[in-house]
Amino acid sequence: MESFFIFVAIGLTIIIIIPFYRVIEGPTVFDRLLGAGAIGTKTLVLILLLGHLFGRLEMFIDIALAYSILNFIGSLIVAKYFSTENSKE
Repeated sequence: MESFFIFVAIGLTIIIIIPFYRVIEGPTVFDRLLGAGAIGTKTLVLILLLGHLFGRLEMFIDIALAYSILNFIGSLIVAKYFSTENSKE
């Protein structure tokens, strides 16, 4: 069963590369913001999967919660910045 979780973690790491392309080459800022949110969500799953593999899920849940709060607040700040910047024009 552990080899299955390792295979899933490797697959998830490869899947993170797809939205990373959107962050770098996105045609608009909002596409980049959505790509960053997708990377953050997949990273949360990867953190919890690693916690299960190491047998310390309770510690990794705390790390994942802190990361998710930072990801959410960062997305809100960037969205607010670009929405106020566009409304001034």
